[in-house]
Amino acid sequence: MSKFARIPAALKRRASQIRVLLMDVDGTMTDGSVTLLSQPDGTALEIKTFDAHDGQGLTLAHTAGLRTGCITGRESSALLRRATEMKMEFIYMKQAVKMPAYEDVLKKTAASDHEVAYVGDDLPDLPLLRRAGLAIAVGNAVPEVKSVAHYTTKAVAGRGAIREAVELILHSKGIWEDMIDKARA
Repeated sequence: MSKFARIPAALKRRASQIRVLLMDVDGTMTDGSVTLLSQPDGTALEIKTFDAHDGQGLTLAHTAGLRTGCITGRESSALLRRATEMKMEFIYMKQAVKMPAYEDVLKKTAASDHEVAYVGDDLPDLPLLRRAGLAIAVGNAVPEVKSVAHYTTKAVAGRGAIREAVELILHSKGIWEDMIDKARA
C-alpha cells in the first residue's frame, strides 16, 4: 500500500495546487555534509552526494509540468551540474537571505504563494516555509522547521526526501499513476 493512500484532505488540497517546487540544497537535496578534499596547491575540492531517487523524483516533477528550482546559501559547481541535469529552471546560489530569490521566482512564473511548495531543513528556510502554500520539512529538519511545515517527510535529507515531496504533490494531483508510465532514466 502506498504511503500516500490516505492523504489528509487539507494537505491534499494544498499539494494539488502546486505548480512550482523550490528547495534548499544542503540538508535537503544532500545529507548536509560538506566534504572538502585538500589539494596540493592549498585549495580544497568540495564533494556533494546526491540521491538517485531524488533525481528520479525531480525528473518526474519536470515530466508532470512542475517548475523546479533551488535556493541555497552556498555556491557549488557540483550543485550547478546536478540541477542542470535535473532540468531545474531556477538555480539561486550564494543567497544569504532567500526571500528575494523566492520573490523573483514568483515574478518569473506568475505563481501565487499557494502554488509554491518549498522544502527546507534549517532556520534560513523559515521565511519561505511560512510563506509557501505547501511547506515541507525533511525528516531530520530542526524542530523550528518541522513546527511550521504542513508536511514532514519520512525520508531524511539526501535519502529520498525530495522524491517523497514530489510523490506527495503528484498523488494529490491524481496523476501519480500516469507518471509511473512516463518515468525515464
